[in-house]
Amino acid sequence: MKLYISEGNPHCIKVLAVLELTGVKCDIEVTSHEEKVVPHLTHPVFPVLLLPSGQHLFSPNSICQFLFDISGQAATDHTNQWLEWEATHLQPAVLQSLHMAALQGKGVEAAAVMKEPLNWLEQSLSKRSTAFLTAEVVSVADVVLWAALYPLLSDAGFDAGDLRLVIGWFERVSALPACDRAAHRVLQGKGHEALKTFLQKHSATPTPRRDGPANTTDAEDGDEHVMSLEEMEGAAQVWSEGLKASPAVSERKHPILPQEGKRNVLLTSALPYVNNVPHLGNIIGCVLSADVFARYGRLRGWNLLFVCGTDEYGTATENKAREEGLTPQEICDKYHAIHADIYQWFQIDFDFFGRTTTERQTEIAQDIFWRLHERGFLLEDTVEQLRCESCQRFLADRFVEGACPHCHYPEARGDQCDKCGRLINAVELRNPQCKVCKETPVIRSSKHLFLDLPKLEGELEQWLEKSIGSGDWTANARHITRSWLRDGLKPRCITRDLRWGTPVPHHDFKEKVFYVWFDAPIGYLSITANYTDQWEKWWKNPQQVELYNFMAKDNVPFHSVVFPCSLLGAQDNYTLVNNLIATEYLNYEDTKFSKSRGVGVFGDMAQDTGIPSDVWRFYLLFLRPEAQDSAFSWADMALKNNSELLNNLGNFINRAGMFVSKFFDGCVPEMLLNEDDKRLIAQVCWELKQYIQLLDKVRIRDALKCILNISRHGNQYIQVNEPWKKIKGGDGERLRAGTVTGVSVNVACLLSAVLEPFMPTVSHTIRAQLQAPPTCASAMLQGSGRFVCSLPAGHRIGTVSPLFQKLENEQIEALRKRFGGQQPEDESVEAKSSSGAAVETKPSAGAAASLNADPERARELTVLVAEQGDKVRALKAQKAEKSVIGEEVTKLVELKKQLSLAEGKTAEQNAPKGKKK
Repeated sequence: MKLYISEGNPHCIKVLAVLELTGVKCDIEVTSHEEKVVPHLTHPVFPVLLLPSGQHLFSPNSICQFLFDISGQAATDHTNQWLEWEATHLQPAVLQSLHMAALQGKGVEAAAVMKEPLNWLEQSLSKRSTAFLTAEVVSVADVVLWAALYPLLSDAGFDAGDLRLVIGWFERVSALPACDRAAHRVLQGKGHEALKTFLQKHSATPTPRRDGPANTTDAEDGDEHVMSLEEMEGAAQVWSEGLKASPAVSERKHPILPQEGKRNVLLTSALPYVNNVPHLGNIIGCVLSADVFARYGRLRGWNLLFVCGTDEYGTATENKAREEGLTPQEICDKYHAIHADIYQWFQIDFDFFGRTTTERQTEIAQDIFWRLHERGFLLEDTVEQLRCESCQRFLADRFVEGACPHCHYPEARGDQCDKCGRLINAVELRNPQCKVCKETPVIRSSKHLFLDLPKLEGELEQWLEKSIGSGDWTANARHITRSWLRDGLKPRCITRDLRWGTPVPHHDFKEKVFYVWFDAPIGYLSITANYTDQWEKWWKNPQQVELYNFMAKDNVPFHSVVFPCSLLGAQDNYTLVNNLIATEYLNYEDTKFSKSRGVGVFGDMAQDTGIPSDVWRFYLLFLRPEAQDSAFSWADMALKNNSELLNNLGNFINRAGMFVSKFFDGCVPEMLLNEDDKRLIAQVCWELKQYIQLLDKVRIRDALKCILNISRHGNQYIQVNEPWKKIKGGDGERLRAGTVTGVSVNVACLLSAVLEPFMPTVSHTIRAQLQAPPTCASAMLQGSGRFVCSLPAGHRIGTVSPLFQKLENEQIEALRKRFGGQQPEDESVEAKSSSGAAVETKPSAGAAASLNADPERARELTVLVAEQGDKVRALKAQKAEKSVIGEEVTKLVELKKQLSLAEGKTAEQNAPKGKKK
């Protein structure tokens, strides 16, 4: 193992002290503040413990707990409670106090910040008779709390007040040689002056690290937002105003048209190909992400239109029709209905879901074509194309594959390489193959029309500068677009030698159809035109309309370059995209989705798993590939369902409602707020504001984590205040139980509002159980967010019941096997006699052991067992969910069984002795 520390970092004190106290052998390396030790983190963090397995621990408390654990001093519930308090309450206050003392010279204010946590610690120590926090000997909790307080309490100028017990305990820990040496090594005898560099890089009230690694919590890194008194009082004031001035909820009336004085949002999701069934990656990349934003916008009171539909023209449809013995139109009708059913099951709330095989599509596409032609933006040229003589047809781009001429990727398509992202012409492919028959195509000439992109490049760049500068374009959308412009635009062919498509109206090209990527984006316009005859109020109204496009990253260049050039060249005042939202790719486990190989979950299969669509929505949005590719995992889905939905979110909402039903006869009790209540209200209000800021910027995954943070705050609030105990006490305690219950059930009501875009059915179920006012959701999401008391004292709630069910290991394992592809079955080997009867032979235990012994495998498994043991201990140190630890313990047990067998031991030899079954 190797421990990385940096001088002047207060978190390193506790880790160095624990390392010496436990006697664990470990190399230590001192590095600069700027050095990145953990490869996958975007910023330097210290201390870091590198385990033999290659795993990094970089939460100081987790490192300390891990070191105590492997030294044989396992954590107890009591030490865990102290560590949680240090992370969530003490550490934020210490950081704020150090900022004031070391950077601002405000000693009095610094002491005032520490007054509450130190008084609480003093009271806690008064209830104990032991020398240290949990026992007569020092524990991990003592070292962690002592190290957090050391820079302050060791300073003679810090006025801690009359804290006899705290000072006594602090001096006993300081007297330990290991602690003394650790403090001196980090601070060099300079006190908090040595921390200035660290403090300048760490804000006193930083925003939570929303994309933090799963191995650590925000709180453990000291990133919890510390509520000021002003924030607490302000939040309590807003809370007390209730729903009195809330606007009435307006129902959608179709057709939805732009309105003067309102925010008019036109929202599109990339049109899915009609010839296949969408898989989970397709769903999260386009329609589900767009649906979350659409639902959010409606709650915010925006005048919003959400359209989508199936992209139905092209060779892919012709070939699918040939495969199934149907006409192209019949294929389109069949799969359009399949898509519509899938999206309905996933609760995608389109205002209109259309298709591209319509008269409106032909009319609008041909109008844009003629306008481009009349203005000189089209070119004629003879091009070489690949033709498959076996199939007797020119090959569409997606039906020829070969090696990319640029990066040599062997499976590049005829229009674009998925690896390097470069556009290519099919004839440039090396070793091309027809994807239908696998024959090598030949090159033939054909006359085609091209969009003159170089002629439009200047106008495009001016528009892009304005759109990207003022709108929300994801980083990958900006990067892909700029790379296209950097390489220089080239004329782009807009016609194809196909039969199934929008016909080209020019008499010289009457046997051709429009290339699908000229034609398909026009589908947004034609689908809107099939929704309302007044479609131009949306699509020819850039002054009033704000356009959002949602898609996966492979569609970006067609939406940011090709389609905008078509509309700019048409010169008809078209609405162009203001906000281009692109995701990376979602993979399946450790491979790609494949319908033919039976790998992965496709939309029509999700319905048959028995898992509700809201849970599917939650998990897909939780791992939405916003900045990099992500992977669907059955084990992780079960973990997130059981820990985040069941144990966190569902547990809090159910407890809040049950307390009202059980203790107060179904009526919300009177609430008299104290400082704890106001702090929770302020924390919830702060998370609500973060949620709104994030969703306004279409940071969907991060906004979802705000919801989970709210329920975490709520669970902690209930746990600390223990209303189930106070309800049995005197009048004062009963009143306190009522306040905690009333505040909690109002937090649950807020959760129903912020869950609406993500989990609509669960959201409605919560509101129904609480009998919440219909205006509560939209009221609390107005402006920058208003957390108000929407369920006042006396409000009667309905019947409360659990919202989520546990996903069992057996259920998940069965689903993993079901969707893991067609695996070859093991063939049984039978020994048969000459008469044909099966002969069963059973070797002795010793013979079996001898046959099964595998020394090489045993050496491999010995290493794996050691690494898995480290992993289990690390999870325990991090206070991971019991289900997570249990799963890893099961793996460890299984590895140990395999090791025993590889060593030649039989099941009888492995069985515990002296026990009868």
